Amino acid sequence: MEKRQSWSSRLTFILAAVGSAVGLGNAWRFPGLAAKHGGGAFLLVYFIAMLVFGVPLLMMEISIGRKLKKGAAPAMRGINKKFEPIGWAATANAFVIVCYYAVVFAWVILMVFMSYKFAGMTGDAVSASNLFAETIETTWTVKDYGIPLILIIPFLLAWGSIFFCIRNGAQSVGKVVKYTVFLPVVFLVIMAIKGITMPGAMDGIQKLFIPDFAALANPQLWIDAVGQVFYSLSIMMAIMFAYGSYLKEDSNVAVDAVIISFCDIGISILAGVVMFSTMGGVGMLDNMSDSGIVTAFIVYPQAIVSLAGSGVFNAIFGAVFYLCLVTLAIDSAFSIVEGVSASVADRFKLDPRKTTRNIVIIAAVISLIFITRAGLAWLDIVDKWANAYNLIIVGIMECIAIGWFFKPGKVLSEINRNTKKFKMPAWWFITSVKFVAPLLLTALFCWNLYDLFVTQKGNYGGYPQWALFVGGWLITILVMLSGFVVKAIVAAKKKKGFVEEEISWED
Repeated sequence: MEKRQSWSSRLTFILAAVGSAVGLGNAWRFPGLAAKHGGGAFLLVYFIAMLVFGVPLLMMEISIGRKLKKGAAPAMRGINKKFEPIGWAATANAFVIVCYYAVVFAWVILMVFMSYKFAGMTGDAVSASNLFAETIETTWTVKDYGIPLILIIPFLLAWGSIFFCIRNGAQSVGKVVKYTVFLPVVFLVIMAIKGITMPGAMDGIQKLFIPDFAALANPQLWIDAVGQVFYSLSIMMAIMFAYGSYLKEDSNVAVDAVIISFCDIGISILAGVVMFSTMGGVGMLDNMSDSGIVTAFIVYPQAIVSLAGSGVFNAIFGAVFYLCLVTLAIDSAFSIVEGVSASVADRFKLDPRKTTRNIVIIAAVISLIFITRAGLAWLDIVDKWANAYNLIIVGIMECIAIGWFFKPGKVLSEINRNTKKFKMPAWWFITSVKFVAPLLLTALFCWNLYDLFVTQKGNYGGYPQWALFVGGWLITILVMLSGFVVKAIVAAKKKKGFVEEEISWED
């Protein structure tokens, strides 16, 4: 076996993990949820949720990856062979997510090039809001599978850049994140300066930071805050196992996980300042949506063309905004592929580079469905099930496996192995993993089911039931059965001479 790659420095690991955690959701979903739930009230609950279960679960995955030096599935197998299907469910769901996330990335790239059109739309909010939909020629339905030619180049650029960034694993990722993590911060600061200097911007800032405590009585706020923490940190997606597996033995997991978490919070708040100040400055505070696609591609363009009387300035600002989204999207996209690749390569003793290449090719072919004229509708369905159901089920199973059928104290010892000034307390970590996290995630899962079957009467988005089955429930079934499929493949390979690597947690 080749010696496992490792991060070139502690800073490189932190930047890579921050880049993975900080993605498009920070830029568009976080501000939308804050606007929906009383601004500062949502920030307060989000911060509490991050401390209560976000930080402990992040530490857990990173430390297990470092201890066993494996991706998610083989790492879970190293803890207990019966846990391997949990790791494969996380890996399979991550594969599903990257198939459509890469297309969102392609759409963002497309909008960078299309920003010049904002120059001729000054004050024309209707044209600006229609630009994205008209460009990708969406039908808003699951019908029409033609591919608009204008999407081919952005699609190839998206997948090409993803492979380029992870072609050599930790080595190439380390070189890329030094730029891609700082660039979005620079872009966000530029946009924040512009935003807060606009008349009416302070109305937006006040709405963001001043709590509406009445909103705390709304259970949806708590559910959304827990969900945002869970989705934002890149946990339960096989990523942090892989990134942790590249850590050196002297790394400080406890402190690094706290740094990563607070960077995630900080960039979310900075994105909130940008969105709230800009929307306040153009008088559109009430237009903000908790839907990322709607916010970024339909609502925000209306704000862009209302920023100034100069069409050229508006076009440049639009390009900066979408370039910011490009730099946010790329780190998250390639980190998901790396998580999938690490599980597959480690379990089957494959060449990591070839494995990554093959996964990119397969995922890119599958993702073609999402750049068709029906792609936006299919993306909406698949994204809903991948995040609202699959990811949460994986989280519940992972917490139960570690908290109840393994000794969480062993994981805690691994977390605190090299730390002196700050140690994760047992009462915090074990209580979170055994009780708080699984209970919160179960509540989130039940709420999502209630919303689907009671509030929406099982008719999500108005799509046909067959589409909800194919893009939703069928994928959920395949994700959950993926570990048993792998088990069958391993059994077949063993008959041909394949020798499994024995992995175990040694004290």
